[in-house]
Amino acid sequence: MTINFVLLLLGSYLLGSVPAAYLAAKWSRGIDIRQHGSSNVGAANVLAIVSKRWAIPVIVFDLVKGMAVVYIAQLIGLEVYQQVIIGIAVIAGHNWPLFLRFSGGRGLLTTVGVVFILSPWLALILVAFAFAWTPFRQLALGTLCALILLPIFSWFLSEPLGIERALALTLGFLAILLLVIIRRLTAPKTSLTASVSTHQLLLNRLLFDRDIRDRETWIQRQPLKPKRKARGG
Repeated sequence: MTINFVLLLLGSYLLGSVPAAYLAAKWSRGIDIRQHGSSNVGAANVLAIVSKRWAIPVIVFDLVKGMAVVYIAQLIGLEVYQQVIIGIAVIAGHNWPLFLRFSGGRGLLTTVGVVFILSPWLALILVAFAFAWTPFRQLALGTLCALILLPIFSWFLSEPLGIERALALTLGFLAILLLVIIRRLTAPKTSLTASVSTHQLLLNRLLFDRDIRDRETWIQRQPLKPKRKARGG
């Protein structure tokens, strides 16, 4: 069982590392999606920068990869806490993909896939609360709030099914929340990073998942040009 767990853990991270959004943008328009739009390697940025036709398969892939690995963990009889760790691994792979030098997306769809297999009701609560903010164009803030509430709902909804299960899920969802926070705060620099103070930058990234408050300016910004290497003389 230990070997199965280790192999699935490694496989989950590698599957999570497959950057569907990056590949969709590269194949369709020949661009690095990390330098365009919201700079996020995710379906929403593909929809905004590329097209709906390319965004749909990205959505399906990112969602299914989170579901698949946890479902496999259940099929081979892993404990709940091991299933949670497998889920965290696939999300970490999406956020810090090996194939993109550890610069990936935010893992919302993959997280929904993981949570859905662990607890369908919690997944529905997560999605409903996050997307309730879309009329205000604050999906990033809604997602953060939903992920903060997820461990709380997890404890109260899972506790009747057993303390061990409730504890494993609650701690796992806290870990997922931490992954999201770390990923937002450590996002790569952009052309607008230097335009705000460090305090405001961190606050903007945490709450709105961007460097500045102005969403339109953020999306329409110019890509950050790579520095040229100095020639040796």
